[in-house]
Amino acid sequence: MKRNSHPLRSVFILLAIASVHSAVVQAQQLTSPEQFFGFPMGADRKLARWDKLVEYYHLLDRQSDRMQVVNLGPTTMGNPFLVLFISSPQNLARLDEFRQMNAKLSDPRGVSEDEIRRIVANGKAVVVQSFGLHSSEVAASQTAAELMYDLLRRTDDETQRIMDHVIAIMIPCFNPDGEILVTDWYNKYVGTEYEGVGLNVLYHKYVGHDNNRDAFMTNMVESQYAAKILFRDWIPQAYIDHHQMGPYGARIYVPPYAEPIRPESDPLVWREMSWWGAHIAYKEEEAGLNGVVNAAIYSGWGHFGFHWITPFHNIAGMLTESASARLASPLYLHPDQVRGGARGLPEYEAQTTFPNPWPGGWWRVRDIVERQKVAAWAAVDLAARNRETVLWNAYLKARRQTERGAAGTIAGTVAYLISAEQHDPLTATKLVNKLLVQGIEVQRASAEFTHEGKVYGAGSFVVSMAQPKAGVIRYLLGRTFYPDNSYTRDSQGNPIRPYDMSADVMAEFMGLRVDAAAAAVAAEAAGLATVAAAIEPAGKVTKGANGYMIDGWLNDAFRAVNLLWDRNVRVRRVSRAAAGVRPGDFVVTAAPDATVQDIARQTGVDFGALASDVTQSSYDVRRLRIGMYQRYYGGNMDEGWTRWLLEQWGFPYKSLFDAEIKAGNLAAKYDVIILPDDNVRMITGDRAPPGAAAGGGGFGGQQPEPPPEFRSGIGAEGVTALKQFVQSGGTVVTFGEAGEFAIEKLEVPIRDVVANLPTKEFWSPGSTLRIHVDTAHPLAFGMPEQALATFLQGNHAYEVVPTATNEKVERIATFVDRDLLQSGWLLGEDRIAKKAAVVAVQQGQGKVVMIGFRAQHRAQTHGTFKLVFNTLVSGPEGRAAAAAGLSQAGR
Repeated sequence: MKRNSHPLRSVFILLAIASVHSAVVQAQQLTSPEQFFGFPMGADRKLARWDKLVEYYHLLDRQSDRMQVVNLGPTTMGNPFLVLFISSPQNLARLDEFRQMNAKLSDPRGVSEDEIRRIVANGKAVVVQSFGLHSSEVAASQTAAELMYDLLRRTDDETQRIMDHVIAIMIPCFNPDGEILVTDWYNKYVGTEYEGVGLNVLYHKYVGHDNNRDAFMTNMVESQYAAKILFRDWIPQAYIDHHQMGPYGARIYVPPYAEPIRPESDPLVWREMSWWGAHIAYKEEEAGLNGVVNAAIYSGWGHFGFHWITPFHNIAGMLTESASARLASPLYLHPDQVRGGARGLPEYEAQTTFPNPWPGGWWRVRDIVERQKVAAWAAVDLAARNRETVLWNAYLKARRQTERGAAGTIAGTVAYLISAEQHDPLTATKLVNKLLVQGIEVQRASAEFTHEGKVYGAGSFVVSMAQPKAGVIRYLLGRTFYPDNSYTRDSQGNPIRPYDMSADVMAEFMGLRVDAAAAAVAAEAAGLATVAAAIEPAGKVTKGANGYMIDGWLNDAFRAVNLLWDRNVRVRRVSRAAAGVRPGDFVVTAAPDATVQDIARQTGVDFGALASDVTQSSYDVRRLRIGMYQRYYGGNMDEGWTRWLLEQWGFPYKSLFDAEIKAGNLAAKYDVIILPDDNVRMITGDRAPPGAAAGGGGFGGQQPEPPPEFRSGIGAEGVTALKQFVQSGGTVVTFGEAGEFAIEKLEVPIRDVVANLPTKEFWSPGSTLRIHVDTAHPLAFGMPEQALATFLQGNHAYEVVPTATNEKVERIATFVDRDLLQSGWLLGEDRIAKKAAVVAVQQGQGKVVMIGFRAQHRAQTHGTFKLVFNTLVSGPEGRAAAAAGLSQAGR
């Protein structure tokens, strides 16, 4: 027996030697980042540009059999969006098989426990990490290149274990467009007095720093790519997003989050984040890297961005935040400049979660790269060392959340029902499609059914909580209250601002009726069938004796009208109810059949039969010439989102910069000028707030002024020009905080009743509040009488200052008199009860429309889009004119 075993053992030894030899030879053939780029990653004043990084990753792909590069498609500005798969050659050859195995762990419904155990024994842990989401946080995209090189070149036991047991999926740059913009900007000014100053515009074409707030609505294509990886195709066991924060505190934050947490995910996911975070922190200390803090700064309840929504997908969704330098330039910090004062880190002193403070000194991008690389490596290392535990717990989380959902122990809800009877049914379809992007199972009823005393028509949707993603469903569809307790108030009782929003309830943002049900729907009676793919409604066309009517309650009616105008088709709008039409409906009396059919197909909008002549009840509506103020100092995210929204709905516009506004004569070129949500000082340029030039990314402190040509502000000349524009018949529209510009500079007789109130007296940090809408007013045509406003801290509530011409102010929407809060956190509702949320103020021949809240917030608040859209099409002046059925529109 011994003699016979020798040859076999020899074969194994030879194979092992050959494998090691192959890996060593491969490592010797790999091109290092320093060899390729000419400098080490993180070197002072050096940044690798995305096009060269792409070239480098393809080179590594050719040189190594441990990596596959996948281009998911073009970014917003046409650059490649890469995903890197790293594992052993044997694993990479079986990627689809492992993906299918992982899918059964993530949704084990109908899978036997024996099969689960086989998958746990034979499957691979999946870890996704992303870099460079916020492009002004420059280190991560550089870290990724060095991390990939190390993963591919190293041949030690630890690395081999990772290769054998983990499928590492890397998004090496989440925002390639921004990486290019920031790199080019930095390189332009390096070595000058403007070195390190923040980018002058948004570092994403539309959304800048808000790109990670897009995880649940996935408006941007980059978000859609990431959602495909995270929420549908792979559903990893862990996800880490690597970021930077301000420079004056800890050197790096690692998981877990601080209090408060958002409840109703599986408890294991919070334990996992602590587990992963402890391993990362341990490895940082092991590597001799100081200034590491965990369980601090970033709370477990944050906006539903990628790292905060993933725990509800049963993924250990995590974040690292490293202290920033000055883009790629070093920053010196004196010891007394480094401080605490954050959640979980009240003092800059050693504590159990911060045992090794950094003493101060020079801080470089290389310091960030080293810490990020250790954190990223530790994540895959832990997964490799604990593969079976990680996989088994993935199954447990999915199974237990499904069981909790079925039992109704999550928010007391067993299912959410989306009625077919909606104010805007096309928006309901959009909601369902966005749920599908999250990997949520949705069913559709083929028959009318009654449930818990309510009748639901055929075509209604049912979202059962008896599925692994019950936690995601609960927060996207269910009413939510942010905690008000000792975790969320300071020692003086002042509320501590949530990280961004206190609630992100998609259904409320979209203005839809979604009912929480305490009992399951009888599937057979309702004829429920799973929605297998995105719904693409095709509008129906029925021609009447007098042409067509378009339902003005639909947001997409405006898209259809813009497409009609693109083809020179005349459109009218109904000003008072008549046979078969309502105020706000659009009327087309003549259009080529092919045009109508094509637009109905594109938009999903029905062109209904117009049976009677409604000329006396309607007016010609025309496309207005739209300008929107755009500034520098890092750009304005609200402006960027609004640009994107207008483009999606087909509204032509022009971006207005300071020089054009100052030049005056605006009425010759524009009918409407939009001032997005912004501080009045940022609009006028009187004085940029401290840190305004940072360009996003949380750099903290006073930033140097940018070059003179990028110092924004319309100045006194611009204020005068806008006053003249309104007086001569133009419309200025303000969103949120920009209303202060109308009050201070345009001198409208309006007061913001919550201006400068202490937060104990009024507080609404990203909440949905109830408003009543005057739907008889043309600026509110198509809106429901009761709606929800997304109100952020710093938004406005208005009252009219008494004058001799009070009649020149019209209230379009008003906060209800009590019980204002639908979701989020609200203190001091009495301060805004019965106050105006939207007003229109006549000045001369024109008007100022002030929308005090975020009616178009991040292009997410579909329920109030029409308050924006109505300002962008012509209409009769005021309620009286609408009732009179004027045939000619005014500005």
